[in-house]
Amino acid sequence: MKFYFSILTLFIFFGAFAQENGAEIKVIDSLYREDQFYINFTTNKFQNLKGLSQSKFSPGFCIGFLRDMPVNKSRTFAIAAGLGYSLNVNSNNLLINSDEVTSANSYSFFDINGHYNQNKLSVHYVDLPIEIRWRSSTPDSHKFWRIYAGFKMSYLVAIRYKLDSDAQSVVYKSNADLNKFQYGCYLATGWNTWNVYAYYGLSSTWL
Repeated sequence: MKFYFSILTLFIFFGAFAQENGAEIKVIDSLYREDQFYINFTTNKFQNLKGLSQSKFSPGFCIGFLRDMPVNKSRTFAIAAGLGYSLNVNSNNLLINSDEVTSANSYSFFDINGHYNQNKLSVHYVDLPIEIRWRSSTPDSHKFWRIYAGFKMSYLVAIRYKLDSDAQSVVYKSNADLNKFQYGCYLATGWNTWNVYAYYGLSSTWL
């Protein structure tokens, strides 16, 4: 399983304004929605894999769009669904060897203090998030508290494994042992345009 935690999420909000006789007049939309373009920056960590040690900072990146659908008159509760892309990178001591003839993979751990430049697995996903939302919003301001609980399905579209050491240097761009589908739950909470985001994977990375 995997656990991702990010310290920053950026939400982009669009407002409507009008000009009259040189004065700016704010247009109030009582049927507003919190549609969002989001960007997440995360740190990644593998869980429940005995013998694994993460050697360096393992970053992650997500970007996407969520469509807001309010479910009450005051529009403080809503459901949102969207589409996104994510990249997760993990630097660790898991050595992957692939047989050139059979394409079978074997795995072992090496000394994390040994002589190597990098041992990195990068995975790319298409994401389908869905959220249940609460916010203390009003029609005339985007500055409000929010708690968004979500579930995300992800489909693996590409991988890249690179080992660069004194003994060898290899690059693999496929691995049949990785699960194509990933899913997990997450929580986003914050104020105004800044949020804290945490994700916990409920599925195994490996078959």
